This record gives sequence, structure tokens and C-alpha cells, in this order.
Amino acid sequence: MDQEEKDAGTISALMLRMTETRLPRAQRLLDKVNDGNTLSDNDIRFLKRVFRDSRSNQSLFKRNPELIDLVSRFIDLYAEIVEKALENEKFR
Repeated sequence: MDQEEKDAGTISALMLRMTETRLPRAQRLLDKVNDGNTLSDNDIRFLKRVFRDSRSNQSLFKRNPELIDLVSRFIDLYAEIVEKALENEKFR
């Protein structure tokens, strides 16, 4: 199996995880912080895991630049969650 086939399988798995798990949870977290709430320890572990996974997939993204825009939008979403959560922490 060549690298392109491996990448295709990995991308497929990542997209499935993104649409079925991570995006819905990220939306719930965004709603949570937009309502003025703070993140729980479990929420923070989830965000750390997402960032750790994205770092470990950097070479995949470099080999497949068509993913960069999508990945950037997800990173922006997670950054928005973190920024809003930090804001909410200041008012507690």
C-alpha cells in the first residue's frame, strides 16, 4: 500500500470522527461558553486531545494541502471556544 492509499484511509477515518463526534461536541461547547458557562475538566481534556491529534497529523495535512482550509476552520472553532471560555473565567 502506497502513501496515498494510507492517507486516503486516514483522511476517511478523520472525517468520520470529525462529523460524527468532534464537530457536534465542539458546537455544544461553543453553545455552552456563549451562554456564559465555563469548561469542565472533561471539556478541557477533549480540547487538549483534539489539539494533540491535530499536531500528530501535521505531516498528513502537509501531504494533502486540500485539507488545510477545513483544518483551519476547525482550529478557528476550537480557538473561539477557548477564548470565550477564558473570558467567562474572568467573570467568575
